[in-house]
Amino acid sequence: MSETQSGEILDALYAVIESRRGSDPESSYTASLLHKGTSKIAEKVGEEAVETVIAALKEGPDALASESADLLYHLCVLWADAGLRPEDVWNKLAEREGISGLTEKANRKT
Repeated sequence: MSETQSGEILDALYAVIESRRGSDPESSYTASLLHKGTSKIAEKVGEEAVETVIAALKEGPDALASESADLLYHLCVLWADAGLRPEDVWNKLAEREGISGLTEKANRKT
């Protein structure tokens, strides 16, 4: 899969998440998360991040891929809740292209 395709998948996922905004929380997991608000969504992102780390350390590539998908989904829900669009994140990544990770991290502290 190309980078373009993977970006398109996340964009499509984000669009589905946005389409669930205002839907019945009883009939849509996404709508229920959005209804519960930022704290619950952020908590889910944290849970999925921990599960992703555990999968990486103990469960192998297939589990890591599955947990990573869950993490990306919940992260997209958090973005939608905050009014952040995927292209906002892509733009931040593009700004960092060609900059050493150590340099970028040091620049955030100033």
